[in-house]
Amino acid sequence: MQADKTLFILTSILIGLSILLSYSLSVYTTILFHVGQFHFVERQILFALLSLFTIWILSTLDPDKWLKPIGFSLLILSSILMLLMPILPASLVTEVGGAKRWIKIAGFSIAPVEFFKVGFVYFLSWSFSRKMGHHGGMGIKDEFFRFLPYAVVFILSVSVIALKQKDLGQSAVLGITLLTLLLFSGSSWRFFFSILGGVLIAFLYFILAESHRTDRILSWWSVAQNTILGLGIFPKFIVDWLTIPVEVEPYQIGHSLNAIHNGGIFGQGVANGTFKLGFLSEIHTDFILAGLTEEFGFIGILFVVFIFLWMLKRIFKVAMRTKDTNVYLFSLGIGLILSFAFLINAYGISGMTPIKGISVPFLSYGGSSMLGASFAVGMVLMVSKTVNMK
Repeated sequence: MQADKTLFILTSILIGLSILLSYSLSVYTTILFHVGQFHFVERQILFALLSLFTIWILSTLDPDKWLKPIGFSLLILSSILMLLMPILPASLVTEVGGAKRWIKIAGFSIAPVEFFKVGFVYFLSWSFSRKMGHHGGMGIKDEFFRFLPYAVVFILSVSVIALKQKDLGQSAVLGITLLTLLLFSGSSWRFFFSILGGVLIAFLYFILAESHRTDRILSWWSVAQNTILGLGIFPKFIVDWLTIPVEVEPYQIGHSLNAIHNGGIFGQGVANGTFKLGFLSEIHTDFILAGLTEEFGFIGILFVVFIFLWMLKRIFKVAMRTKDTNVYLFSLGIGLILSFAFLINAYGISGMTPIKGISVPFLSYGGSSMLGASFAVGMVLMVSKTVNMK
């Protein structure tokens, strides 16, 4: 059987759109960084071609021979790079805001965490398919000891990503994916909610451990509290306890919402957006959905959501039609990390949740994000040859 052509086409559409947006939305950023007007689009085209080539090559490989080696290679190599980054010299590592997340290679910056996510999902799917299964009346203590090795790996990973790289958003994506795969691999609901409670406590700790995260949460809540507390579902004493003084609307969120509103139904037209002119910093990255909505309107964002959901449907279809538990969990996990990344970004730029700095898969400017997602989809295409996608 052949790899799923529909999934490849849908991914290619998103990658092609990212090239257009990288040129249209980066006009102010090129002036700010004193680079040529085609600087960002040229780089995006390079990574787009490399990503499409990666997807195509992976789709042609035999999953029985290559899925496991590639999955573990991504996990091990990216883990080594993340551990080495804090001690590497500044000439090899890009540091932003005190966090070392990118390694400089031949004039480009690569974020190992984007590849680690794919390897981590494969590790979970491979291991869960071998050791987990239905709980069958196991006590919560036995389930805990069965899960303990994965908890250790996750905690070590989060310690590097959230503490050393100060990237809580990626940790949240991995945590939600781990919990969901745990449930689908046969865990009991009681154990699932026990682990969920522990994850929420850990997530709260990471927020309180850094003042800039706490300030970001409070800034967001000062604006969102009226909407949430005004639903009328909370007792008065809880409303009074959660109410804080209203601050000025967060700068980025305010301009993001204005850009979305300015787009209307049909948008301002390609390259005619105004909020990219210094109001939203580097709009072609984390705020690309806001820039897209301003220039292409509600119709444009609806089209992107439709393509993205169709892509996810094809990925989940691979999961549902395979008889291989490893392939089932891996395809499911890839669909989940792509879904969570899109949702966290969309909720953030619309003010529904705090901004987490998560890029939109295949759409945001950035080679690491696109290449990491390409490995993910390419590996799903590799295993799609083993199922009937018609």
